[in-house]
Amino acid sequence: VGLVSEHFSQAPQRLSFYSWYGSARLFRFRVPPDAVLLRWLLQVSRESGPACTDAEITVHFRSGAPPVINPLGTSFPDDTAVQPSFQVRVPLSAAPRSNASVNVSHPAPGDWFVAAHLPPSSQKIELKGLAPTCAYVFQPELLVMRVVEISIMEPDVPLPQTLLSHPSYLKVFVPDYTRELLLELRDCVSNGSLGCPVRLTVGPVTLPSNFQKVLTCTGAPWPCRLLLPSPPWDRWLQVTAESLVGPLGTVAFSAVAALTACRPRSVTVQPLLQSSQNQSFNASSGLLSLSPDHQDLGRSGRVDRSPFCLTNYPVMREDMDVVSVHFQPLDRVSVRVCSDTPSVMRLHLNTGMDSGGSVTISLQANKTEMQNETVVVACVNAASPFLGFNTSLNCTTAFFQGYPLSLSAWSRRANLIIPYPETDNWYLSLQLMCPENAEDCEQAVVHVETTLYLVPCLNDCGPYGQCLLLRRHSYLYASCSCKAGWRGWSCTDNSTAQTVAQQRAATLLLTLSNLMFLAPIAVSVRRFFLVEASVYAYTMFFSTFYHACDQPGEAVLCILSYDTLQYCDFLGSGAAIWVTILCMARLKTVLKYVLFLLGTLVIAMSLQLDRRGMWNMLGPCLFAFVIMASMWAYRCGHRRQCYPTSWQRWAFYLLPGVSMASVGIAIYTSMMTSDNYYYTHSIWHILLAGSAALLLPPPDQPAEPWACSQKFPCHYQICKNDREELYAVT
Repeated sequence: VGLVSEHFSQAPQRLSFYSWYGSARLFRFRVPPDAVLLRWLLQVSRESGPACTDAEITVHFRSGAPPVINPLGTSFPDDTAVQPSFQVRVPLSAAPRSNASVNVSHPAPGDWFVAAHLPPSSQKIELKGLAPTCAYVFQPELLVMRVVEISIMEPDVPLPQTLLSHPSYLKVFVPDYTRELLLELRDCVSNGSLGCPVRLTVGPVTLPSNFQKVLTCTGAPWPCRLLLPSPPWDRWLQVTAESLVGPLGTVAFSAVAALTACRPRSVTVQPLLQSSQNQSFNASSGLLSLSPDHQDLGRSGRVDRSPFCLTNYPVMREDMDVVSVHFQPLDRVSVRVCSDTPSVMRLHLNTGMDSGGSVTISLQANKTEMQNETVVVACVNAASPFLGFNTSLNCTTAFFQGYPLSLSAWSRRANLIIPYPETDNWYLSLQLMCPENAEDCEQAVVHVETTLYLVPCLNDCGPYGQCLLLRRHSYLYASCSCKAGWRGWSCTDNSTAQTVAQQRAATLLLTLSNLMFLAPIAVSVRRFFLVEASVYAYTMFFSTFYHACDQPGEAVLCILSYDTLQYCDFLGSGAAIWVTILCMARLKTVLKYVLFLLGTLVIAMSLQLDRRGMWNMLGPCLFAFVIMASMWAYRCGHRRQCYPTSWQRWAFYLLPGVSMASVGIAIYTSMMTSDNYYYTHSIWHILLAGSAALLLPPPDQPAEPWACSQKFPCHYQICKNDREELYAVT
């Protein structure tokens, strides 16, 4: 058997503690067709240092779309279909590196996604650059074993095979509108055992669900058959045959694939085809031109001559934005549903860029047409539609478990949400059923209105969330970032949410606490520090409106863009600390104002480089503190006494001001969490403004405009005007 190996790898990424989907690191791999084995090698490493502790990395796998994960155990919106993700855990304990591997046999071709993250994050707000951090790095590698010698099965043509120690790889093409696929082993001969010791593995493995079919023919009734209803359309189906007699035995048999075609009834849309050409749309035109007499199922495929098995409703795909698509029937708002055949709509979600959103399906039946005994049953499936409503209502096709919906006289509306749908053609099948008396449905017809969308985020994440578009190389996907204690996939889990009263209280605390800056403004004006007063007024204004804009939900007010308000708030806070410390240094007027301007420009530049970098703001403030300490030390040495000289200044101003500033810095750097942010940060505002009011120095003692420095016996004086620098004799 000819097998070739291919190796794929992606650049390592630094992992984050999980708080929302954007915390997970997503990797996208492309698996080639005819792959028989995937081997994932997961490499995890960390730095060495006291901040690095033992951790457990969780890695999720999924075929066709990003994995839907829920590490926080939150609830999903109503009517959301979610499958648990397939995951492995890689522990990091004493060793700085750890490896793990995952094998997948007979994988589905196409996109495979890997998502990795650290455990859920703590609620503590860490300041960037202040506390030591530890980098956990994750890198996946993929080894693919692909078969190059593969036999092609033609419909109804026996394919002789002889099995030795190696398996035999076959494949058959399943065209559109295939109702059934029958695989059969004939003329089986074995020299090592009785019967037909052959094991057939049909179909691919998809994670997290796996509907691969395995048929063991030993002891099975002769001939050995496997019937697959609604196999995936328009693709190759892989079949692997393995011998069960051991390495020395041989098994010979003939494999036959029989396809049964489905006769579709097409809905004509001639009036639409003659409409204006100015409208641009992507229609499933294959549904329009298809007729029962033109079903090509291979050289000798069988066409079911029974009545029609489905009714096609052409669907227009309207691309509205990134990961945003609207599907609607071409020539009508509603779909006609009857009892004889399913009504089928095809949704094209196979572009490779549609799996990063959520499919929303809403069905509503006509009130006047729904009778008490009638029920409209619907199934949503990928790869092929569900057509067996007359025998079962489980919505299961050959390799996919569909999502059921139902409409009745008591419940005329049904909704379904599928987050991150697999990349494929999706099908909506509807049929009218009468559970009590089938004859009541023979002439009944119900029109069902369909609302079909692909959206980035459901309801745009609601009032307590923000829909963010994430990117991994050229792949785009969306996720919700929640606020105010709301959690969940679409920010609908209110188990830890703040009430409206709590939100308003938080907004009032964060905004009104800035009124404490009126104290340093008044002190500055009284002591003629007008520049300092302007800086404090600037800080108070933008801090107030930044925190008014930073709130989620109803208690929010934004006078400028959020980014502008945040930048101005950070700039005002840094400038306020800068001018306060320099004012305490009692520099000469010109030098002080020059340093005011230069320091503010440096702080503005550092905030532009990294707005949340702690040392970008702390560096200029420490430099100002060094200037102040140097000037105080110089005055102490020059005057040969402690500076400031007044004990009242130390006892009632400096020590209380330094204490308030120290407590505020301690709260700001080590005590703030997501839960207590609104009152700890309000305390920070109060302490910062109060310390500035206490630390501002007293005003300079102004000299009289005419200071007479010398008196003569003749009653003349030599006087100097300090303002005009003129001398006069009086």
